[in-house]
Amino acid sequence: MATRLLAAAGMRILARNWRCGRTGEIDIVARDGDTLVICEVKTRRLGSYEHPMAAVTPRKADRLRHLAACWLDRSGTPAPRGGVRIDLVGIVLPRRGAPVLTHAQGVA
Repeated sequence: MATRLLAAAGMRILARNWRCGRTGEIDIVARDGDTLVICEVKTRRLGSYEHPMAAVTPRKADRLRHLAACWLDRSGTPAPRGGVRIDLVGIVLPRRGAPVLTHAQGVA
């Protein structure tokens, strides 16, 4: 769902569930024009303890920045002119009905 949302917004999906050894995983790597987008996807049930949009803590943001550098290095992709942006797609699953997706750009 998150990939379709980003593609519909005009982004080009480059990778999904990309791992960098024990450092961690990037849920979605995409291009938005000349910007590299590292996208974290968080899903929660309605009424759960924490809303998915609260998921990117400063520590998580640091790890995502490190993973972005790792992706650029391993993919052989030059640093993008537009820089690197960290986005978040939050998915809330209601008790009934369709999931609600929210895309926040530049969360960290």
